[in-house]
Amino acid sequence: MSDTLTPPGTAPNPSPDSAPHRLVIVGGGFGGLGLAKSLQAKGLEITIIDQRNHHLFQPLLYQVATTILPTSDVAWPIRNLFKSRKDVTTLLDEVTGVDTEAKRVLLKEGAPVGYDTLVLATGARHSYFGHDEWEPFAPGLKSLEDATTIRRRVLSAFEEAELTSDADERDALLSFVIVGAGATGVELAGIIAELAQRILPPEFRNIDTRKARVILIEAGPRVLPAFPKELSDYAETALKRLGVTVMTDHAVTAMSDAGVTVSGQEIPTRTAIWAAGVTASPAAGWLGAEADRAGRVKVNPDLTVPGHPDIFVIGDTAAVEREDGSPVPGLAPAAKQQGQFVAKVLKARLAGQKQDDKFVYRHQGSLATIGKRSAVADFGRIRLKGALAWWLWGIAHIYFLIGTRSRIAVALNWLWSFISGRNSARLITQRDIHSDKR
Repeated sequence: MSDTLTPPGTAPNPSPDSAPHRLVIVGGGFGGLGLAKSLQAKGLEITIIDQRNHHLFQPLLYQVATTILPTSDVAWPIRNLFKSRKDVTTLLDEVTGVDTEAKRVLLKEGAPVGYDTLVLATGARHSYFGHDEWEPFAPGLKSLEDATTIRRRVLSAFEEAELTSDADERDALLSFVIVGAGATGVELAGIIAELAQRILPPEFRNIDTRKARVILIEAGPRVLPAFPKELSDYAETALKRLGVTVMTDHAVTAMSDAGVTVSGQEIPTRTAIWAAGVTASPAAGWLGAEADRAGRVKVNPDLTVPGHPDIFVIGDTAAVEREDGSPVPGLAPAAKQQGQFVAKVLKARLAGQKQDDKFVYRHQGSLATIGKRSAVADFGRIRLKGALAWWLWGIAHIYFLIGTRSRIAVALNWLWSFISGRNSARLITQRDIHSDKR
């Protein structure tokens, strides 16, 4: 087969003697994994490249950060997931660029990897809106390292408050600031408040953990801005019931190891968490492609890059519009659907069949938890809140977990937490990847 895929609808059917078609997938998240699992074809070799050796179930990452789940329940080795697929090769390396002329992916450590078709599913990282110097003081939540760092800081703050005799320092240690009131920020605030109010009080002698302050800051007018207002209002009421201070229409203007400055007011704190925004990976720069304000590549309706029919971009790396012109949300189901769509396109191309479909996103609903027994769910015409939404949230997340062992482990952890009122992963481990101050 030629090294170059012909335009959609005209790809030839490979002969048994032709060289295998080389599909390279950069990124082992929901999009990349959904593609690789959906695609098996004669004469096709798949290479998955990721800078980490595991697939991460990000929707539950905040539960690692807040002591509910251990890391092993939300991450799985990519190699193990494809151990029975001889057509799949996994490489642990960091991509530094793409040579579109020579059709090679450039790696930090290894030799360049050639491709016939390239799929970039490299995700997003947290954005500090031009203030990257804030990251040491307020880590975001995108990786296992981030989650264990946040868990370490939260638990260490209570331990240090137990030791100190300085009242002001104790107040700062018992103040937890979360910046950004999207789903991640709301979920973090709710669980940290539960930890302070209901789980930790019997375990400390010198401090009353119930006096801890959890402060949720949002620059916009309401929490959960992507949800309908009635669910947003319910979430804010539920947070306040847990003791969370909700500050909407307030923007962070400065950060330091002393605290967070919000609309000119300094809040002393030793634990701040960033959940305010994301920016795409540098994929647009690798390709020299047009990007939106968040750095996402503007793609064609079939998710290919304009001028490059052999390159697809999916997931949080891609700027994809729905039929009404609104953006496809950066959710795991959306990335998974895009991966499955690209698999269908490539099957048609490799079979020499006409293929002119465009990607159509099918929204499966949005869910967010507020503490352990309350949640909101938006399915369009159907909107749920409270305990019923919380149970539905749990069932949905267990269903989407990879592997029977993971589903059983998470279900048992949640059941233990629900019955006993205690969390099972309350360990201070590993070093702080953002700062040496802890």
